[in-house]
Amino acid sequence: MPHDPGANPLVEVRGLNVRFVSRDATVKAVNGVDFTLAQNESLCILGESGSGKSVTLRALMRLNPPKKTVMEGAVRVGGHDIVAAPEKAMADIRGRVVSMVFQEPMTALDPVFTIGKQIAETIIRHEGVSRAEADRRALGLLELVQIPSAKRRLAAYPHELSGGLRQRAMIAIALSCRPKLLLADEPTTALDATVQIQILLLLRRLQQELGMGVIFVTHDLGVAGEIADRVAVMYAGRFIEEGPVAALMRGPLHPYARGLMGATVHAGMRGTRLTTIPGAPPDLSRPVQGCAFAPRCPQAGEDCLPAMPELRSPAPGRNVRCIRVDEAA
Repeated sequence: MPHDPGANPLVEVRGLNVRFVSRDATVKAVNGVDFTLAQNESLCILGESGSGKSVTLRALMRLNPPKKTVMEGAVRVGGHDIVAAPEKAMADIRGRVVSMVFQEPMTALDPVFTIGKQIAETIIRHEGVSRAEADRRALGLLELVQIPSAKRRLAAYPHELSGGLRQRAMIAIALSCRPKLLLADEPTTALDATVQIQILLLLRRLQQELGMGVIFVTHDLGVAGEIADRVAVMYAGRFIEEGPVAALMRGPLHPYARGLMGATVHAGMRGTRLTTIPGAPPDLSRPVQGCAFAPRCPQAGEDCLPAMPELRSPAPGRNVRCIRVDEAA
């Protein structure tokens, strides 16, 4: 059974499918994703590029391109029906109920407005407060995300800040209307290692202090270990393994999750050869038969090909989509 966060989950996703339709092809980017997230919980979605992580995250705010996207299933965030909500309602939900921190702040921030103005405008749009009150709140938010000389930075433009400070400013904007859910789409990818850990620790601290739910997308196992309570491993648009972060890191059950662990650099590996996962992810514009990972899997047999493996629960809180899970356990 999927993870149960209690009677009133903050996020509830059932049978989420996302397709991108064009004249040339239909890409099935997300294929039957189910999960729940409790209040104050942190979930990390792991996987290679093209596995459907960012598409899943954007579906929670309905940010995928509307003219090309077909979205099916049930998605509820903070009690709101995301799939059925009219666009006017979604404009109120975005920012107030759910906010996102994007991967590259330089492209997400508006280059012609100061940081202070961008934060204040967000507060005024959703809460209708005065400009003076919005400016006061903007200063408090820059202090909350630990930007030095916060009062002076209010008048700075995005290009005048370093990458780490821009990312902190984006977090401040995302938190400006006190959302219940924060989505983070690989927010540390463009930063150096020292700044990465600072941003991760900041996000974890803010989540605990503000009582938010957080869904974090990454391909970095080290990031997951720092920020997550629970990890979901995604491949070819599906969650193929899910469980508490410590248990999954200690003993991944799906061959793909084990491959990710083996291909990760960590302390003490100097001079040793990394394990690699052979092949490439499947083309999601073409039908995938059976287990999508089978062509790359060292344990695959003919019994992996007829049908997609059902989700199994070999241990409390652990879910895995693999017919060989008993061997792994």
